[in-house]
Amino acid sequence: PQSCPILLKGPHKHIIDQMKDAIRDGLRAVRNAVEDAKMVHGAGAFEVQAHMDLVEFKKTITGRAKLGVQAYADALLVIPRTLAENAGYDANDTIIKIQEAAAAGKTVGVDLSTGEPANPEDLGVWDNWRVKRQMLDSSAVICEQLLLVDEIIRAGKQIKKAAPGADTAYAG
Repeated sequence: PQSCPILLKGPHKHIIDQMKDAIRDGLRAVRNAVEDAKMVHGAGAFEVQAHMDLVEFKKTITGRAKLGVQAYADALLVIPRTLAENAGYDANDTIIKIQEAAAAGKTVGVDLSTGEPANPEDLGVWDNWRVKRQMLDSSAVICEQLLLVDEIIRAGKQIKKAAPGADTAYAG
């Protein structure tokens, strides 16, 4: 292992702290890429392809589970939609173009300079596998926690309806 010092200069401590954070984040991204030895297409291409795969998977299942799979698939499109919006393009038009290109069998993401579908590999846009894996794991856990909170709230409302006037001092 080799090391080298990095000298940061700035007008005040806040700017220097921001530069430190940016350097630390960049070094972590490089470390993750080297340790994992895996990268995935960036620019929202991973999410678009995962959406397409989930829509295909939905055809193989029955019942209410289809609704959950569709909701999860649609939620994945938030990433390319946000990229398009932040770049100043119409998100709906961009998503439609990307989905059409992906349906044609292309690997596509959002080209932030044009708002058009583009191959992220040609653009040199990659994401860390570790970050995407963590995103998918976290989204499932967060969804589970939200559903649990929803169940608790619903149960509390049913208890209030079941015992009218039982304890009016507590409005929970």
